Amino acid sequence: MQLGMIGLGRMGANMVRRLIGGGHACVAYDRSAAAVADLVREKATGADSLADFAAKLARPRAVWLMVPAAVVDKTLTDLLPHLEAGDIVIDGGNSHYVDDIRRAKELATKGLHYVDVGTSGGVWGLERGYCMMIGGEEAVVRRLDPIFARLAPGPGDIARTPGRAGRSGTAEQGYLIADRTAPATSSRWSTTASSTA
Repeated sequence: MQLGMIGLGRMGANMVRRLIGGGHACVAYDRSAAAVADLVREKATGADSLADFAAKLARPRAVWLMVPAAVVDKTLTDLLPHLEAGDIVIDGGNSHYVDDIRRAKELATKGLHYVDVGTSGGVWGLERGYCMMIGGEEAVVRRLDPIFARLAPGPGDIARTPGRAGRSGTAEQGYLIADRTAPATSSRWSTTASSTA
C-alpha cells in the first residue's frame, strides 16, 4: 500500500523505514531537504513541495501527518489545496481530541476523510513497532489496516490473553480502533470493550 508521510523527525522517518521494510511504498516530505534525501536513499519517494508530494500519491491519497500538534492546522491549511474529495488525512501526533473532532468535521465538508491516530513508540518504534489508538470512519480505517498492522508491534512471543481464543480484534497486535458508537465525529481515547472484542 502507498502512504504519504509529512514530518520526518525521529518518529516520522522511522515509521517510513518500518513501512518500506514491510513492502509498502512511501512518499516523504519535510521542510528539511536533508531529511527527505536520507529516506530517498532508503527507497522512499521524495517530494520537494506539498504540490509535488500530492502529485506523487495515487488517488485516493492517504496522507499521514507526523508533525507537532501546534502545527497540524497550519500544515493542513497548506496541504488542502493539493487534496481532493476521497483523500484521507491521518494525524499521528498528540493532538487534543477536541481539535481532532473539529478537523474531522471541517474536512468532511470538503469530502475528505480524517483519521486520528495517537501513536507511541518513540525512537524504538522502528525495531519494536508503534502502539496506536485509532479513531475514524470504519470503512476508511479498515482500508488503512495494512499500514496499521505493519507499524504495530504485533503479538510477539507472548501467549494469548486467557479467554480471547476465537475472538477477533487488533488489541493483541498493538493497535486499537476507537468505538464508533460514540457520538463524536472522531473518538480518540473513547475505546470500549466492544471495539477490541
